[in-house]
Amino acid sequence: MKSIICGAGDVGYSIADKLSKESFEVTVVDESKERLKKISENLDVKTIIGVPSLPSTLSKAGAKDCDILIAVTKSDETNMICCQIGHSLFEIPKKIARIRQQDYLKGEWQS
Repeated sequence: MKSIICGAGDVGYSIADKLSKESFEVTVVDESKERLKKISENLDVKTIIGVPSLPSTLSKAGAKDCDILIAVTKSDETNMICCQIGHSLFEIPKKIARIRQQDYLKGEWQS
């Protein structure tokens, strides 16, 4: 399975590590060269430097034939935008956004 992980912090690193060990084809996207360097030196994954929420960056990461997108940047809004773009522009079947702000998860906003 092909996966894109948006965010190369501790959570993104951990997910990339686990998925790469389970034979996933993993691409990690982040704006930080330093974080991506750490990942590429330690894990068997592809890395892309760029703004994760931009369609052009997701396209470079292989979103057109991606099976799952996992957005775990430090910004809830960026994570949600990544998933929305993955859904509407690239029709990625599975999307996961890390959300920390509890207000987004209140029952009144659930459909």
